[in-house]
Amino acid sequence: MIALIDYGSGNLRSAEKALARVGADVRIVNQPAEVLTAEAVVLPGVGAFGDCVKNLVQLELDDAIRQFIQTGKPFLGICVGLQMLFESGAESPGVPGLGILSGTVPRFAGNGLKVPHMGWNQLHIRQSGCPLLTGIANGSYVYFVHSYYATPRQESVVAASTEYGVEFASVIWSGNVFATQFHPEKSQAVGLKMLENFVNLK
Repeated sequence: MIALIDYGSGNLRSAEKALARVGADVRIVNQPAEVLTAEAVVLPGVGAFGDCVKNLVQLELDDAIRQFIQTGKPFLGICVGLQMLFESGAESPGVPGLGILSGTVPRFAGNGLKVPHMGWNQLHIRQSGCPLLTGIANGSYVYFVHSYYATPRQESVVAASTEYGVEFASVIWSGNVFATQFHPEKSQAVGLKMLENFVNLK
């Protein structure tokens, strides 16, 4: 069973449908025990960094996520689900992230570009050995909607990057932890292939 965490942040249904489409036995969960007994976990995210973190903490899902990751089973964060893995976010000063990865989440400066960064953009694959990227061509287009982006302290966790005024981390890979700044469930065939790769890891 793949647990899709429901903590009051939107777009669960599109993620659920996409995972089911690639063969996952997916269940929407909101209890720590359900997270800990899953074979794999997906943390989606839409909305403000601080609100999302506070909701996780209120439901005691923050510690469940940390414990799950320590088991070595596959974990996938999507959009704000990627950003919350880091230590802090500029969107919500004073609200600590999950701290699973070291780094921060600044806002795009703009520099003549529209913020949020919304629409299709390319992946520049840095680590072709990343299991999430199996069968994904360098330069593939995926769908983004975000105003903030992660800046990992360790460059080694960046499996793919994307250019939007700055080069930012668009795919994260650290052991059993995977995360995408874009929405694979909205990224058509490329996104479905990544979700299939993730499902096949469990």
